[in-house]
Amino acid sequence: MSKLGKLLLNKYFVTILWFGLSLAAVIKQTAHHHINNYFIYKYTFVNLLNQHNLYTPQPQFYFDTNHYGPLFGLLIAPFTYLPDSIGVILWVLFNVSVLYIAIRQLPFTLNQQLAVLLICAHELMTAAFAVQFNPSMAAIIILSFVFINRKQDFWATLLIVAGTLIKLYGIVGLAFFFFSKDKVKFIWSFALWSVVLYALPMLVSSPHFVNQSYLDWYESLSHKNGENTMSTMQDISVMGMIRRVFNYPQLSNTLVLLPGLLLFATAYLRFKWFSNMQFRYLLLASTLIFTVIFSTGSESPTYIIAFTGVAIWFMNLDRPITGFEIFLLVFALLITSLSPSDLFPKYINKHYIKPYAFKALPCFVIWLRIIYETLTRNFSRKGSAEEVVLS
Repeated sequence: MSKLGKLLLNKYFVTILWFGLSLAAVIKQTAHHHINNYFIYKYTFVNLLNQHNLYTPQPQFYFDTNHYGPLFGLLIAPFTYLPDSIGVILWVLFNVSVLYIAIRQLPFTLNQQLAVLLICAHELMTAAFAVQFNPSMAAIIILSFVFINRKQDFWATLLIVAGTLIKLYGIVGLAFFFFSKDKVKFIWSFALWSVVLYALPMLVSSPHFVNQSYLDWYESLSHKNGENTMSTMQDISVMGMIRRVFNYPQLSNTLVLLPGLLLFATAYLRFKWFSNMQFRYLLLASTLIFTVIFSTGSESPTYIIAFTGVAIWFMNLDRPITGFEIFLLVFALLITSLSPSDLFPKYINKHYIKPYAFKALPCFVIWLRIIYETLTRNFSRKGSAEEVVLS
């Protein structure tokens, strides 16, 4: 292995890079007072305490509106008691740390874990610039997968329910239900956590306000879904690409989402491989990517979720890796990860990538490749994962 290769797979170097890039990003944004998202998050808790509608505009404090559930107020609560300049930095480091821990919990080899971290480090920095919650959302999906693999369904369902009540995306953790060895336990623990976490915000507010907040949240998301199709910053999805490339804004989401769901579900036709780790990794990667590329709420910082799926897919490939597979990874690194940065030609990003939502294109192509692999791959051959079959 070359000196560069040894450096890139050095645990300390990768860890410093992982945290350092995101720390530099949030410090820069804090210095320029570009932390509007943090104020939205902060006032979710403040408004929960004061029983002020969580989803109405508050231009005196922040721009845009909140789109997170009442439970999110409890998650952000500890940071709100700190000065904003400190709270926002710790908030970003918290999200970065949670995703780091989740990736390190995957039953890959150490080098494979480090490679996933390296592939995702720049995309993580994009999320850090926006002081986004999305790294934790990716971690919630990954850890729900990890806990099910470890036969710890009680904790897996805690994360699935929490992720759902915070940002809806967590519901995709149910994709791993068929990997559970104790489905009855999975179901009752899911029901238990649903009741507990639904009611938890009532401890700092009131039952009436929290119940109303969930109704308000639904209305807020419905309204936002309509607005997303008119914004170049949102709807960076398969539907968004089709709308913009073909100048067809009236495209129904269902016409794209339904075929996508059917393709996603084809993985379950190969139920004989449910205990195979390579198969499970493919479904994990598919789930992470699908969650983003078929959501009208997807924006550039959301892609840390999808890009983690890209990295997991790449590290789970049969060896030797083909030239086409390397091309797909490079394609994703260039168009999805680097295009919003100063490392990418601004003219191309401004006139092609952003207007046509092409940030979603590489992830969509890789997702189709994953679907193909899921249906055709010979999982009886030893592959890239250290642990191939679970007992």
